[in-house]
Amino acid sequence: MVQLIPMSKSEYQVFRSRSVREYAEEKVAAGAWKAEDAPALSEAAFRRFLPDDQETEGAYLFSVKENEQLNPVGHLWFNVMEQEKGPVAFILDILIYDEFQGKGYGQATMTALEEKVRELGLKTIGLHVFGHNQRAYQLYQKMGYIVTDIQMSKTLEDRG
Repeated sequence: MVQLIPMSKSEYQVFRSRSVREYAEEKVAAGAWKAEDAPALSEAAFRRFLPDDQETEGAYLFSVKENEQLNPVGHLWFNVMEQEKGPVAFILDILIYDEFQGKGYGQATMTALEEKVRELGLKTIGLHVFGHNQRAYQLYQKMGYIVTDIQMSKTLEDRG
């Protein structure tokens, strides 16, 4: 259903701009960052994980394209990261564009990712999902991902 095609330079520029903006928005929505700080913090995070942009060692950036016409339906970015149990393919950004959601592209992308990870000789895929993103959370559960850590918060109402 989909192919993971390495991003071209122009696709990367569009991806990076959109992803920096959307990551900032997600962190604000999650209550982790203040809106005024979010753009700079998001940019710093991208510089940390992609210091050499597309040439960053261990970074894998793909356009997700449907098989027949090779129309872009989303993007996927993961880095190979060293963790306690060994190297892990950690998803840093995955997006199926709005008009393609609910049509099986997310599941197909996750399946294609598994093949890429196997080709790299890795056995584990990790990811983070924002608590408010129930659609993604349900997809990951359906694909066999298990919860490894939960962070929660509660905002108290003023009793003034």
